[in-house]
Formats: sequence, C-alpha cells, structure tokens
Amino acid sequence: MKKIAFVTGGSRGIGFGIAEHLAKNGFDLAINGVRPEESVTEALNQLRQSGAEVIYCQGDIASREARETMLAQIKNHFGQLNVLVNNAGVAPKERRDILEATEESFDYVISTNLRGAYFLTQAAANWMIKQQQTKDDFFGCIINVSSISSTVVSVNRGEYCIAKAGLSMATQLFAARLGEFNIPVYEVRPGVIKTDMTAGVTEKYDRLIEGGLCVQKRWGYPDDVGKAVAALARGDFPYSTGQVIMVDGGLTMPRL
Repeated sequence: MKKIAFVTGGSRGIGFGIAEHLAKNGFDLAINGVRPEESVTEALNQLRQSGAEVIYCQGDIASREARETMLAQIKNHFGQLNVLVNNAGVAPKERRDILEATEESFDYVISTNLRGAYFLTQAAANWMIKQQQTKDDFFGCIINVSSISSTVVSVNRGEYCIAKAGLSMATQLFAARLGEFNIPVYEVRPGVIKTDMTAGVTEKYDRLIEGGLCVQKRWGYPDDVGKAVAALARGDFPYSTGQVIMVDGGLTMPRL
C-alpha cells in the first residue's frame, strides 16, 4: 500500500515543489490550500501525472475546525497518514519595523506559521501513534518547513522571524516526545527561494546573491527543497530526528 503525505500549502511555491517530489517517490497526496479547488486544478492534475492519487483539502490551518475537517477528510479517503509536511505559511501583509509593527499583524502571522502548524502536528501525531499501535509495519514522520529567518534577523518582519524560530523549537519538542514511538520529526530550513512570495524582492536578492550572499551564487528553488523533504519522507535519515536540514546555498555558513 502506498504511503500518504499531507502537504500544507502544497498547491504553489515551495509546497508544490515538495508535493512534486513526493509524488515522484510513490506517495499519494493530500494537498492543502486556502484557494477554491477550481483555482488549483492545474497543479493537482500535474501531480496526478506522476502517478499519485491526489485529494485537495481546502482550509486555513489557523482554524481548529479546518484542521479537524481536513484530517477527517484524509482519514475518510485514504484511511491513513504517514507523512505530515508543515509548509503553509504567510508573510506579514505589510513589512514594518518592529518599533511600529502591529499586534494584528503579529497574530495573523503567528496563528498560521506557528500555532496552526503546532496543533496540526499534535493532531497528526496522535493519529500516527494510533496507526502504529494497529500496524506492525507503520512508518510515519513529520517535517516542518521553517526558514533561515528562524535565526537570521529581519527587523522589518519580526513576527515572521519569531514564528519560524518557534517552529524550530516545536520540531525539537515533538521529536523528543515522539521518540518513544519511533516517529522522527525533522526541520527543513530553506534560504532565499524563488517563489511568488519573494517576487517583490527579486531585484534586491539578485543583487545580494551576485555580491556573495550565498556560497552557491544562485537562488534556491522549490525543487531544491522538494528533494530534501522527499529524502526525509522516504526514511533515508531514520536516526536524525530533531535535526535541521539546511537548504540555503551556504548563506548561513559563517565566513570571513
């Protein structure tokens, strides 16, 4: 029986790059997004061309009701869940210096990027534990897609940095708690990735990358992140729970 992966924010950008590689590696998929299904039909069909059975779970992971509904949808359709990829995220609607940032923006970003992922992980982990108790050969893992912003300061989007730093700690917390069940939890930490979320700063990062921002002088792509996530989801790193996989072209490597 094929393994099932649930990818939040999986219909575009980094999430779609992840979903593509999981489909190519033999996973069936539940793809989450907030857009109506008719808006993502092309992306879903593209994933199906790789041989994956794909369902779409529309919903905002910031909502408890939506999280419960989506997991129930996966349970009703596939009857199992092997891999949760917490990828869905939002940027501040307006970048503001932390001396001027609003509580509304803070709550908006934290509720999706941290609180939503944290409690979705809690629910999925409990389901995985139940599956393990009834299936001797069950394999499950959880993969959090964070950002170099968990350690790299951007004072004009503090809420985003704090959310990603919190997700990094959540990875370690769940890795420690789920160790007894042999359910590894990983963090994939992308650097500057060319997606629609970075479209507005393309010129800025073109200049910085050319000037040596990264050791590898190019943008990262969703494909780069997808390859890393697929390796973890396949079980290629079974003894590395709680660890961070950097996908940043050497950006955060200390250099003189």
